[in-house]
Amino acid sequence: MRLGDVADGLTRGAESLQDTISQAFFEPVIRLGVTGLSRAGKTVFITSLVANLLNRGRMPGLRAAADGAISTAFLQPQPDDMVPRFAYEDHLAALTGPAPHWPESTRSVSELRLSLRVQPGGLLAGLSGPRTVHLDIVDYPGEWLLDLGLLDQGFADWSRATLARLANRPEAAAYLALAEGAPALDSWSEPDAQALARAFTDYLQAARKAGYSDLAPGRFLLPGDLDGSPALTFAPLPPGPSRRGSLPREMARRYDAYRRNVVKPFFRDHFSRLDRQIVLVDVLGAIHSGPRAVEDLRQALADILSAFRPGRNAFLAQLFLGRRIDRILFAATKADHLHHAQHDQLAAIMGALVEDARARADFAGARTGAMAIAALRATTEDSLRHDGRDLNVVRGVLRASGKRAALHPGALPDDPARLLAPARQGAGAWLDGEFSIMDFAPQEARLKPGEGPPHIRLDRAAEFLIGDRL
Repeated sequence: MRLGDVADGLTRGAESLQDTISQAFFEPVIRLGVTGLSRAGKTVFITSLVANLLNRGRMPGLRAAADGAISTAFLQPQPDDMVPRFAYEDHLAALTGPAPHWPESTRSVSELRLSLRVQPGGLLAGLSGPRTVHLDIVDYPGEWLLDLGLLDQGFADWSRATLARLANRPEAAAYLALAEGAPALDSWSEPDAQALARAFTDYLQAARKAGYSDLAPGRFLLPGDLDGSPALTFAPLPPGPSRRGSLPREMARRYDAYRRNVVKPFFRDHFSRLDRQIVLVDVLGAIHSGPRAVEDLRQALADILSAFRPGRNAFLAQLFLGRRIDRILFAATKADHLHHAQHDQLAAIMGALVEDARARADFAGARTGAMAIAALRATTEDSLRHDGRDLNVVRGVLRASGKRAALHPGALPDDPARLLAPARQGAGAWLDGEFSIMDFAPQEARLKPGEGPPHIRLDRAAEFLIGDRL
């Protein structure tokens, strides 16, 4: 163990103790992490959550809102001066303006502080006046969580596991062909490394479009100011000699630099300070993409869950001194793409996707949950007569054409095993029908005073995540 790691662990423990004392005697703070894999709707979730906490007319499932304990809510400057502010006003304007559209997706860490003035209830009601509870919302890409697995793997092990996963994917054919002879390069140039990294990044982009979820290293798709740096210029290689000066040795060095200078700082500076966490998942998109995408999603969620097990990794154990995430919600998004008659099935599939990992994980007392939500409702429900029977559909405006359309995506099974079993067995397609989705645009908002944007179960998600602290 390095001296720097010990010092960092002691510093983290001192910061956690200071936070605990401050919250006990002054104004409590809830740090809520919001993450999810690509297209899960993180930006929309945060925007709608904040809007509905500021105007609580659509939040009956949040008890503190329903019984009037929250007297007011207001935005304040976030406490972290070095973290970009979540662009709430811009995103809300995009969703509720005269020409509503989906805002830009998450590309880096951002933060927002919402302060709630709360009147204690029960026995404390007559003993104390209103208090302020700060909700610090931290937004970060879910692909970055997948990088946690790199901390436990050396370059050779990571390469072996990654190439095994790519072997049967047509999206990876070009990269695999390029990488085949790379381990034999005892003399290499920077263009060699760049060509491999570029081809691997092209594969990751194609895999994302195909509906796959295992997109690590996460910064390859969201490089930011690291674009073109050696820390992002590596790729997995087949087994081969790793002599000094060889390409495999250089790739391993850059891989270690990525873990040291990119992955560890994220967990140290952001993830380890969270109290509550919601993981948003586009389950319907994976089902639409087919069994292999569903199995890939299940494995990716298992990898994400490992981030909430600090005992698994010595580095994380040091970070979590005195603090732990004590509530984790897994939310299947875009429930508005289904008629409400199928919402229970969607929630059951969400729970089944993480059940194995939840059963194996030691969450150190953390409470976990799974539900189906839509942070912003973009459709309305209807029923159509088709082939002599009534068919439940949802109606909305297609983002590409601007035309209204009705969608019956298909029937989700009552038993999630009917999806997960063929996915685990490597089936190429669903045997009992296909499941379709459409890309709906947000509907024009007609909000009454005191109302936030329309949603599905956003209030219940808020109750699970923060209700006990209000």
